[in-house]
Amino acid sequence: MYTYAFFHSSTPPLNVLAGIAGEVQVVENGQLSALVEPDLEIEVLQTDDSQLVQAVLTHDRMICELFWQTTIFPLRFGTCFVSQESLLEHLGTHQDSYLAKLARLDGKAEYRLKLTPCELPVSAPPDVKGKQYSLAKKQQYQDPQFLQEQQSQLAQVFASISKIYDDYHITEVKEGVEKLYLLVDRQQETQLYQHLQEWQNQSSHWELMLGEALPPYHFV
Repeated sequence: MYTYAFFHSSTPPLNVLAGIAGEVQVVENGQLSALVEPDLEIEVLQTDDSQLVQAVLTHDRMICELFWQTTIFPLRFGTCFVSQESLLEHLGTHQDSYLAKLARLDGKAEYRLKLTPCELPVSAPPDVKGKQYSLAKKQQYQDPQFLQEQQSQLAQVFASISKIYDDYHITEVKEGVEKLYLLVDRQQETQLYQHLQEWQNQSSHWELMLGEALPPYHFV
């Protein structure tokens, strides 16, 4: 039984579109419910790449639709239970744990903060071109003082974030780009953007970009 997310049973009736391949329904056990697509056979989708990609996109859409209506515990794409009975048993066994997690996520959203390192402008003579220009650019970009200042600014931003927000998740650095995810009350989004401007003002060697509110994928 394909399952999208868990949420409180007291949630008002949901307004969601059809799922990956058919209709969805709510399975309830006590205070905890799950949105499922009972007739979906995930194994069939895995034999066709185009269908699989579309299924992943639909899964994400369903999660987002739920997220804007209620507090949810989003599940990864491909989460299935062998039967409705096994799902009900899972909801019953882990009910207290999921309810505690839902309480922590209540009213909050995930925001991605992306920090891209800026390059130091190359101060090469105008007549320097081609390989010589590339070499000058590389040497200047690797300037120890510039790199030290850049790392100092990054540490300062992280320190500022940790003083304001308790819930954040830093991911692995790729090609010098830093990414972290913040769990923030949606009613405090305006303050978050104000903090973003403050962080950018103190980080001339970095370009900061904040994503839109998303379901708390990195906090479950």
